[in-house]
Amino acid sequence: MGTTQLETVPEPKYWHLKTVLSEALDSEFAVGEILPNERDLAARFGVARATLRQALEQLELEGRLQRRRGVGTTVAPPRMGVAVGSAQGTWPGAVGDAWQPADCAPAVPPADVARMLETAADEQVHMVRRTRVSNGQPVAAELLFVPTSSVAELTGMDAPSGAARARVVLRELARLGLEGQDRAVELGSARADDARALDRLPGAPVLVVTTRFFAGGRTAAVSVATYRADTCRLTFGDSGGVEIHHDSDRRAS
Repeated sequence: MGTTQLETVPEPKYWHLKTVLSEALDSEFAVGEILPNERDLAARFGVARATLRQALEQLELEGRLQRRRGVGTTVAPPRMGVAVGSAQGTWPGAVGDAWQPADCAPAVPPADVARMLETAADEQVHMVRRTRVSNGQPVAAELLFVPTSSVAELTGMDAPSGAARARVVLRELARLGLEGQDRAVELGSARADDARALDRLPGAPVLVVTTRFFAGGRTAAVSVATYRADTCRLTFGDSGGVEIHHDSDRRAS
């Protein structure tokens, strides 16, 4: 790569550098490719390393770059997409669902989830763990809480364990007539278990999407999905819903 010197510009130097770097990412690097080290990049663009770090941090916030433990700074994959709002929707595990079941075990849900499910504070439910991957990298992790009353046919059934049991729970849940669902999204910080699942450091920004599924006039299941904040884009459309777009050509501002 040749050397590119930055001309004097009225905007902050790191902001102009961010634009130049973004163009380089589009034309010279592939998704997942590791960037040269800071010393080489600073020399190429003729800037101080402090200026370079500011530009790299901004690109990371916008989802263009990822800092991976033990790897370095890599080009981020396109952002994931999920609709957030009130809609009929489909059950988890339906045809076209991008999530992969990983495990299923009995567990007492968090207090706020138990209230939504209207289960007793100490009542165990089926807890299904699922993951979502894009371009070979984990981008979201989900906990799906299903009360035994929603999958009554599982009672006494010698269902397999792990991912196989998760698929059985999802299959039985889908037998219910889905009456609707609602979703809420909030910004949070990755807990230790979320960080491990998403290959992030604890405390990294995440988006938590909570979905309630309704059947038989009640909440039949609750999903708590944690998305890497650097893989998501939120926009507000005319319909009033909130969407997280999967679009590699559009960047966060």
